[in-house]
Amino acid sequence: MRGWLKATIGVVVLFGVLVGADRIAVGVAEDEAAEQILKSGRMSRKPDVSIEGFPFLTQVVARKLDEVRISSDGLTVGEGKDQVALHAFKAELSGVEVSGNMSSATVDRGSGSGLITYADLSRLLPPASELVPNAGRLSLGAGTRLNLSYGGPGKVKASLGPFPVGDAAVHSRGNTVTVDGFKLSAMASLLAGVADQTIDPISFTLSELPAGLNLSSVTPQEEGFQLGFEGKDVKLIG
Repeated sequence: MRGWLKATIGVVVLFGVLVGADRIAVGVAEDEAAEQILKSGRMSRKPDVSIEGFPFLTQVVARKLDEVRISSDGLTVGEGKDQVALHAFKAELSGVEVSGNMSSATVDRGSGSGLITYADLSRLLPPASELVPNAGRLSLGAGTRLNLSYGGPGKVKASLGPFPVGDAAVHSRGNTVTVDGFKLSAMASLLAGVADQTIDPISFTLSELPAGLNLSSVTPQEEGFQLGFEGKDVKLIG
């Protein structure tokens, strides 16, 4: 009986040591992966990295991680020099094949999400003077841009200062987001001195998307555009 008890205690202690070593190793790997992702230029700031699955050390031997989760707030995306904040970015990456020193990593499949506020989205649009006919008649400052807000499912509303402009549908193709032409409201038409006027569709392409993923969807919500990301055979590091 005593022998069985000693053996059981020994197994439990050994298991605890192995689990502890495994958790220490995964913590070190997570920090190293975050540093390498930042250095690779796939993200504009160091992310939080969580390597899922247990045990971790057997995944290291196979050099393929079952699932990796990354997250960060305050990343930047945009079109050319016009960069804006991407908030609450989260991504799940599956089948992550890594080199022994974390100098390279490729992802079988990945998906993620993030948010751009309406205030930031306005900065990606041309000045109102280029969009709204006779916008100067509204006595707004030079360089004034459309104010955007939630317009209902799949739609966004626009205004110029206190003057409502109209609403329009939003969709994406590839990494390009398009806001269909705003049909000017009765008040905007009156103030601009035009009738039945529709603003041409407005498009912008998001570059340098995080983790090497591509834009898959754009959903207007109360606080801004919720972006969806997807990717296959993505190079995450290297």
